[in-house]
Amino acid sequence: MADWHAPQGPFDILEVPDYIPRRLKPYLFIIFVLIVQFSGGVYLAAASDMVGTTALMQEDILMAGYASIIGLAINFAVMFRIKFRFSTRSQLLVSAAVLIAANIICAHTTNVPILVITCFIAGWFRMQATFACNSTIQLWLTPVRDMAIFFCYVYIIVDSVIQLSGIATIYTAFFSQWEYMHWIMTGLLALMMLMVMILVKPARGPMFIPLLGIDWIGAILWAGFMMCFTFIWVYGNYFDWWDAVEIRNAAIIGLACLCINLWRASFLHHPYISFQAMKNHNVVRATVIYLVFFTLIATEHVFEHTYAANILGFDETNLIDLNWYVFAGILVGCAFTYLTFALRKWRYKTMTAIAFALAIVYLAYFYFLIDYGVEKEMLFIPLFFRGAAAVIISIVFLTSIVQSGLSFQVFPQALTINGFTGAVMGATLGPAIIGEILRHTMAKNSALIGANILNTNPDIHFIPLEQLYGTVQTQALVVSMKEIYGWLLIVALASLTIILLSYSSVRPFAIFPKWSTIRRVVKHMVRTSKESTYHNSKIVLEKHPVPE
Repeated sequence: MADWHAPQGPFDILEVPDYIPRRLKPYLFIIFVLIVQFSGGVYLAAASDMVGTTALMQEDILMAGYASIIGLAINFAVMFRIKFRFSTRSQLLVSAAVLIAANIICAHTTNVPILVITCFIAGWFRMQATFACNSTIQLWLTPVRDMAIFFCYVYIIVDSVIQLSGIATIYTAFFSQWEYMHWIMTGLLALMMLMVMILVKPARGPMFIPLLGIDWIGAILWAGFMMCFTFIWVYGNYFDWWDAVEIRNAAIIGLACLCINLWRASFLHHPYISFQAMKNHNVVRATVIYLVFFTLIATEHVFEHTYAANILGFDETNLIDLNWYVFAGILVGCAFTYLTFALRKWRYKTMTAIAFALAIVYLAYFYFLIDYGVEKEMLFIPLFFRGAAAVIISIVFLTSIVQSGLSFQVFPQALTINGFTGAVMGATLGPAIIGEILRHTMAKNSALIGANILNTNPDIHFIPLEQLYGTVQTQALVVSMKEIYGWLLIVALASLTIILLSYSSVRPFAIFPKWSTIRRVVKHMVRTSKESTYHNSKIVLEKHPVPE
C-alpha cells in the first residue's frame, strides 16, 4: 500500500525484493495491469467467429461482454475494503487464477448463463487486480495524489487495451482460431502468477480490517438490476421489445431489484449504494452527460461496422485495422487532457466543450463523407476524433466525482454508479435507440427508393429480384445513415451551445486522501457496523427474550 513507501526520498515498493532495481519496480506492476486488462472473459472482436463456430448469437456474446463490465463496476464499492483485507500478492494470485479459469470456460462453453456468470466474475477480479496494482504505484505516478493525473494514466491503459485486444483477437483468429486468444492469455496469466510468486513478497499492511458491514445482498440486487437493464437493451430488437415475455420479465425483475435496493437504502446504516451517492450533483451531471454523449457517438456500434463491411467491402482484418485510428485518438486525447486539464487546470466546462466539439467533427465528417467509394485512410479523422473525445469526457467526469465533496465512505459507491452509467448504459442504451431509429428510417427510405426506381426505370422487370432488392437496401442504408448522422449532428450542436452558454468556473482540484486516512475511515465504518449490529440484536432480544 501507499503508506508502506518511505515518506522521504525516492519512491519504492517494499513488497518487491531489493534485488529488483528500484526504478523498474513500478513497471513490473504496469506489466501486471496490461496482462489483467487483456483478460476479461469473451473477446467481443471475435463475436463473428464465435457465432460461426458455436451455437451462440451475437446478442449472447454482447451480453457476456457487458456482464464483465458490470462485474467490474460492482467491485468499485468494495475494492478498498478488499485491499485492506488481503495483501497485494494474494489479490494478484487469486485474480490471475480466476481469470485463467474464466478464459478456459469461455473458450469451451456454449451455455449462455454459464458464459454470462463467468464473465461477470472475471470482471470483478479483473477490477480488483487492476486496483491492487494501480494503488501500489499511485504515488509514483502522482506524488501529490492528483487524481486528474492518475486518471489520465488509468484511461490510457484501459481504453488502449480495448482497442489493442480487438486487434490481437482478430489477427489471432485470422492466423489460427479465435480460441487461441484465450490460450495465449491463459499462458500470460500463468506467467504473471509465477512472477508474482517470485517477485512480490507476501507482506501484510499495518492494519488488518475484516470484511464486516458490507451489504452483500445489496451488491447482488444492484448486479441483478444492471443485468436486467443490459438484457433489455441488448436483446430488445431480437425479441421484438415489449411484445416478448422475456423482455417484460427482465423489466419486472430489474424494477423489483431497484425498488428493493432503494427501500433498503432508506434504513440500512451502510447500504451498498446510498442515497447520498445517488443524489450527488456531480454524479447526476456525469450520468446525464454520459447518456447524451455516448448516444451521440453510438453510431460506432450500429453504423461503422455495417458501413465498412457491407458498403465498402472491408474484410475482418481491414475492419479491425480501424482500431489503430481510434487508438491514436486515445493516446492524443490522454496526452492533451494531461497537459491541459491535469497540469494547467483547465475548467470542466472547457474540457466538456472540447469533447463535444470533437464529437461534432466526427458526426459532421461522416455526414458529408459517407458514400460508396471511401478509402480506408479517409476514415482516420472521424475515428481519431471519436477516440479522443470519448477519453476526454471519461477522464474529466470521473475526476469531477472525486471532487464532488463526497465522504470517502460514499465515494466508492459513486464510482460504481459512474462505472455503470459510463460503460454499460452508454454502450447499450444509445446503440439500442440508434438501432431502432435506423430500422424505421430504413423501412421508410426503402419504400421511397423502391417506388422511385419503379417509376423511373421502364426496364425494371428485366432486373433479377434479388439484385433489385439488394440495390434498394444498399441505397436505403446509405441514405438512412446520412439522415441519422444529420439529426445527431443537430443534437450535438445544440448540446455544445448549452454547454457554452452555461457558466462554470470550477477547475480540477481532486486530491486523493492519504492511505492512512482511508484506513481510519474504513476502520471506523467496521466499528460502527459492529456497534449497529450489536444494538439491533439487543433490541430484538429485549422485544423477544429467549425463554429459559
